[in-house]
Amino acid sequence: MTNKTAGGAGEKVHKVPVLIVGGSLVGLSTSLFLGRLGVRHTLVERHAGTSVHPRGRGNNVRTMELFRVAGAEPGIHEAAATLADNHGILQTPTLVGDAGEWLFKDIDPGGGLARFSPSAWCLCSQNDLEPVLLDRAAALGGDLRFHTELISFDADGQGVTALVKSRDTGEHTTIRADYLVAADGPRSPVREALGIGQSGPGDLFHNISMTFRSRRLAEVVGERRFIVCYLTEPDADGALLPVDNRENWVFHAPWHPEHGETMEEFTDERCIEHIRRAVGVPDLDVEITGKAPWHAAQRVTRAYRSGRVFLAGDSAHEMSPTGAFGSNTGIQDAHNLAWKLAAVLDGWAGDGLLDTYDAERRPVAEATSARAAARSAEHSHPGFAPPPGAGAGGPQRGILNVALGYRYPRGAVAGADPATPVVPDGLSLTGEPGSRAPHLWVRRAGERISTLDLYERTLVLLSDADDDGAVGEPGAWQEAAARLADREAIPLAPYRVGAARDADLTPLEGPAGTDWRAAHGVGPGGAVLVRPDGFVAWRSFGPVPDPQSTLRQVLGTVLSLP
Repeated sequence: MTNKTAGGAGEKVHKVPVLIVGGSLVGLSTSLFLGRLGVRHTLVERHAGTSVHPRGRGNNVRTMELFRVAGAEPGIHEAAATLADNHGILQTPTLVGDAGEWLFKDIDPGGGLARFSPSAWCLCSQNDLEPVLLDRAAALGGDLRFHTELISFDADGQGVTALVKSRDTGEHTTIRADYLVAADGPRSPVREALGIGQSGPGDLFHNISMTFRSRRLAEVVGERRFIVCYLTEPDADGALLPVDNRENWVFHAPWHPEHGETMEEFTDERCIEHIRRAVGVPDLDVEITGKAPWHAAQRVTRAYRSGRVFLAGDSAHEMSPTGAFGSNTGIQDAHNLAWKLAAVLDGWAGDGLLDTYDAERRPVAEATSARAAARSAEHSHPGFAPPPGAGAGGPQRGILNVALGYRYPRGAVAGADPATPVVPDGLSLTGEPGSRAPHLWVRRAGERISTLDLYERTLVLLSDADDDGAVGEPGAWQEAAARLADREAIPLAPYRVGAARDADLTPLEGPAGTDWRAAHGVGPGGAVLVRPDGFVAWRSFGPVPDPQSTLRQVLGTVLSLP
């Protein structure tokens, strides 16, 4: 692919604010999030449809929060119903007998996650998740063009001109977009055309993923409802994953192309024998239904933005698959970028806001990819021979803080401590600028919602409904926010929170408590500004002499306004 293209004289050009290249999990998520924000876009995907191979099944709590707010969570749970009772990770020599140990048996023991989130982890394979996202994105008006390939593109100071080709008809179309989002995978042609390099150790290991049928295997597995089972028989190690807990399964076997081993060597006979030895049943019925190679790597691109082009998902970072950090990080990339593109396109933020995409998401990818590799070492993933010392710290070290507690010390925030670790040692979501805003159950107009449900299409200002004249003028923050929203044409929704009769939001009993001030780290008369992606942009512990001037200055910093 080249990054140069030109339309012929008189050629009809399709114009759209955003062009998305790639229609897998991250591309479809980008479409969904942009559609929710009313941003017109076109998506092109070279394959004829969504994924058919069961992979990438772990959707962490932060990802499910994003899909909750975007209205996709119920459909995802429906698609994931078959594996709803699968929770743990088992490591054992074979499945015969009682040997082995659970690396963990429950992803949320004791239900403690409810203190932090209205959502939970969800086991939904990529081939089941993508159709849900596709349907939701299409229903929101997304122009989704499968079996359509990006041939070339030319980015200039005002936008991107792309040439795409229908693989069905051979017809070429020129698309003129204000911005291009490349979600085109780890071998990203867009990234390559831009000449953006990558950092990191590179390839970690290689596996062959085999789909197979076996009716007797369910009897061998018994009541062990695992997410994945690592089978450690030295001559036949691998990872076994259930597809339906009955007769459809996936097995990942080590593959060593670095030693000259080819895909062709993995004949059906070899795969069947490997699975039988790994499981421990020599005459197990096994019917191979598919084989696909995959490569685990640790790389992060050196830039997420090049002018009018942005990288997201695997085009921006590659991670070891253990823990599904890569797909979740990519979906969260899409969410971070979507509201920023909407803000700039709608004219209520400056172009500098788009630079914060790199400033925020690239450090998260670097920290998360290192954690993913360490997790593979902890789990002794088949085919992975980590360097000495990798994975130190013990199994399950700091999982929730990686999935939910990551921070943005720099970017579209005001008052964040730039020395704060991107991934903290523990989970603390107490309203610090740059962190995901706290979850509380509240009543709004008679409806029970999470505070996280407020954050999507607008900035939100939470202020104290229980202040009095001794602390500050009642409603001063709300009035200031309303004036600014009107005068500056910035979508800013103010809510007064507390037990007062005229409060907009009344905290309800729940695992996280009812004290909104303590939850958000403010005192009487305080206020918290939350971004459309649910991250705290700024907070004031108490009242200020001129709330409107203060808010105007903060918004200028966060939104890169002149």
